[in-house]
Parts: sequence; structure tokens; C-alpha cells
Amino acid sequence: MSERDHRVQGVDHVAFPTFDPAATVRFYRDVLGFPVVHSICAAGWGPEDHPDFIHFFFDIGNSDRIAFFYYFGTDTSVGGAEGEKGDVYARFGADVPEYFVRSRHLAIHVDDEEDLLEYRRRLDASDWPVEMQIQHETIESIYTHDPNGYMFEITRAMRPVTPQEDLDANLTIDALLDVVAEPEPTFGKLLARKAELIVEKAAGWETVVR
Repeated sequence: MSERDHRVQGVDHVAFPTFDPAATVRFYRDVLGFPVVHSICAAGWGPEDHPDFIHFFFDIGNSDRIAFFYYFGTDTSVGGAEGEKGDVYARFGADVPEYFVRSRHLAIHVDDEEDLLEYRRRLDASDWPVEMQIQHETIESIYTHDPNGYMFEITRAMRPVTPQEDLDANLTIDALLDVVAEPEPTFGKLLARKAELIVEKAAGWETVVR
């Protein structure tokens, strides 16, 4: 575990390219109600072959933002061939498992079930209805794809995460790093190494978990 002091204050913004700014604005501003809070119009920026572009931002709460780049004159083929898996940023072949394609996503937090269901209502009444609603471990989430093909999640906590679970998470990561450093890592080897670490470190946790 790192001993460095923690100075960051959360996400300022995440940014993605788009080939369809109109649908992107409809989805984030008009359907979800995230206001546009900033835009950058850039002409003649960067090297000679860099296209003019607009960089626009939506407020997603808590001073955090999601942003998109629209590059004028950029051919949509740079994102990959039509019909392949993925989004406008990265395309994958038909043989790539769906779970791998969907693993990259943005998740936005809301306070409670009422808020989560309100966003479900907005999405289900739009061109981008909810594709999944899942309860997993400590959270409940709804998922859809935005107009650019990016997996988009809204989530709410079903209960607080305990200090014991934070400790378990760090144990898991320590075990993972040990296992992937060796040939042929498996989930079973991860659990075995984690059990070993529990035995090694348990004596020092007595004051932590009480």
C-alpha cells in the first residue's frame, strides 16, 4: 500500500471523442439533464495536420465533468470499420468477448434508489433505454450505451463500504500482484495467496477491525 499523502480532490473531467455531437448533446443534456458548462473552440491548434475542433463539457455533479471532442472533417473510419464491436474510440474484432468490450465504461454516482429510478425513467423514455439493471455487492447500477457507443453506468450505494472491506481490497490487490508475477496466474492461485497473506498479517489487524 502506498504511504504517499493523498492530495487529489476527485475527477475534474473525463474526455472522449465523438463523431455525433448532436446526439451526444441530446443524450447528456436533453435526456439526462446534465447542463453544458464549458466549451473550447480551437482553430489552428497544434501541429499543421491537427483539425479544428470543439471541446465541450457537461456538469455531472460535485464539480466533475464529462467532456467530448468533435474534430471537424475527421473521417469516421478512423474509429474502425462499421459493424465491429466497440465504440468510436476503439474497435474490436468479432472474436473479442463482449465482457472485454464492455469493461471500459464511465460510472456516475447518485444518492439513492429514487434518483437511480428517475434516471432509468429518463433513459427508458429516450432513444437510449436502459439495457441492464444489476445489484452487485454494495451497489445497484443501470447501464446503457451513449450515442458514441460508450458504456454508461449510473450507480447508487446500497450500503456503506466498511473498513474491513477496504482492508480486504488491499489484501486482494497484494495477492493479485504476487500471482501475476508468476507463470499462469489463475483465480484459484489468487485465493490461495490471499489466504496465505491473511495468515501472515492477521495478528496486526486486531486493532483495525474492532
